[in-house]
Amino acid sequence: MFYTFIKMRDLVFKNLMSPDHRKRVFTTSEVVDNAGVHSIVRKHFVCLIKDAQPGQGNPSLSPRVYVLREQNHSQHREKFLCRLKTSMFAMRNGKVYLILLGHSLKIDMVGSTSGSKQF
Repeated sequence: MFYTFIKMRDLVFKNLMSPDHRKRVFTTSEVVDNAGVHSIVRKHFVCLIKDAQPGQGNPSLSPRVYVLREQNHSQHREKFLCRLKTSMFAMRNGKVYLILLGHSLKIDMVGSTSGSKQF
């Protein structure tokens, strides 16, 4: 028996910025159907800039990383989520700013029950 697999790919890009350039959101989404596996990959980046006062309490400057992986063999599903949050201080023209950054990567995969390729 001969199988022919068609690879289909959809990409979506979004780049949003606030009018005062203090908030930026960049999002990509990719949907791929390949060899009996339907996968959706979403990447999300957020940058937020705030004024910081010299006496203001210190935020946690160490990065925080969250990872979650979930498998369901009976439904042929697998999910993966990785999220990174961090912050930093920056100075420009004698003014101090607090920059908050967030990244996330989410992958959803669903395999067909009749396909020969499993994950």
